Amino acid sequence: MKFLKSFFIITLSLSFFACKADEKKNVAFTEPLEVAPPVSKHAIKVALLLDTSNSMDGLIDQAKAQLWEIVNELSYAKCKHEQPNLEIALYEYGNDNLSEREGYLRKILPFTNDLDDISKELFSLTTNGGSEYCGTVIKASLDQLDWGNDADDLKMIFIAGNEPFTQGKIDYRDAANMAKEKDVVVNTIFCGDYTHGINSKWKDGAQLAYGDYMAINHNQQTVHIPSPYDDLILQLNIQLNGTYVPYGHYGREKVAEQEIQDDNASTYGKANAVKRTVSKSSHFYKNESWDLVDAESEEGFSYDKLKKEDLPENLKGKSKAEIKAYVQKQKAERERIQNEIAKLNEQRRAFIANEKKNTTNGLESAMIEALKKQAQKKNYTWK
Repeated sequence: MKFLKSFFIITLSLSFFACKADEKKNVAFTEPLEVAPPVSKHAIKVALLLDTSNSMDGLIDQAKAQLWEIVNELSYAKCKHEQPNLEIALYEYGNDNLSEREGYLRKILPFTNDLDDISKELFSLTTNGGSEYCGTVIKASLDQLDWGNDADDLKMIFIAGNEPFTQGKIDYRDAANMAKEKDVVVNTIFCGDYTHGINSKWKDGAQLAYGDYMAINHNQQTVHIPSPYDDLILQLNIQLNGTYVPYGHYGREKVAEQEIQDDNASTYGKANAVKRTVSKSSHFYKNESWDLVDAESEEGFSYDKLKKEDLPENLKGKSKAEIKAYVQKQKAERERIQNEIAKLNEQRRAFIANEKKNTTNGLESAMIEALKKQAQKKNYTWK
C-alpha cells in the first residue's frame, strides 16, 4: 500500500486552489446519512481504482497495510493555513467475479469521508481472474461519481494494476480526454518494472490527463517502524473509543465497526494500530451521522429531536439537560485525549524520522520526493 500513501501525498501536493465556503448539514441518526461531508475552504476528491485480478494480492495487502499512514500524511497538510477535507471513492476492476457486461468493474464506495467504511471495504477485497480494462474503469468513475462543478476542487483518479493500459473497448485516450474535460487528474501506478509499464502505456495514460506515472513492487512487504510511544498511544485509543455516544441502531453498528477496524489495523502490527489511532484523533475522523458528540456541532441538530428509544442505555430516562451535559463532558474528554495523542505523535514522528534515515520504502520514498517537488509549486505546507 505504499502506492496508497503515494496517491494521497500527490493529492495533497496538487490541492492548492481547492477552496469552498463552509457549510453544515442536517443530522439524523437512525439510518446512515448519504450526504456530502462538511465543506471547508478546500476539498480533495480522490477515486482509487484497484486491480483485483489474481496477481494483485500484494497490491491489496499494501492498500490495507498503508491506509492509516496515508491518512495521517494528509492530515498534516495545510493550504493557506486551512486543513482540507477528504473524500475517497473506491473501485475494483479486472476480477472475473465481476459482471462482464459492466466491464469487470464495481463501484465499491462513492465519495465518502467515512474512514472506517474505507478500511472495511479494503479488508473485504478478494482477488480472482481476470480481464483488466483501464479505460473502462476510468470512464465509469468519471460517469458515476459526483465530481461536482467547482473549479477550485481538486479531483483525482489513482489507478493501479499490471496489465496493458490499452485493453478493453474504451480507449484509454478517450477516457483521459473525458477526465480533462471534468478537470480530473489521472495518476497511474504500474505494479511491476518501470520500463514495462511505459511500454504498456501506463505512463501515456497519466501524461494525457496531466497526472504522474509510477511503478512499484507490489509484493514488497510494508515496513512499520515501532516507537517508544506506541503503548501510550494505544492506551489512549481505548480511552478515545469510550468517548463515543452512539445513537440508534446505526450508531450501535458503527461502534462495533470501529472496534473491528481497530483489530484489522492491528493485524499488521502494533505500529500500524498506532497509525490508525493517530488518524482517529485527526480532523478527518468525523462521525456526525451516528455519534452525538460529533453531531452536536452540526447545523440541524436538536436535543429535542432525540428519541428516547434510540439513546444508549446510560442515557435512557435522562432529561434533555442531563443528556446535553453528558455529551459536553464526553466532548471535553475527547479533545483532551486527542491533544495527548497529538503530542505523543509529534515525538513518535521525530523518532521514526531518525530511524528511517537509512531506510527506503520503494514507492513511498519516491512519492514523498515527488510530493515535496509539487508542493513547492502549489504552496502547500505541512505542520
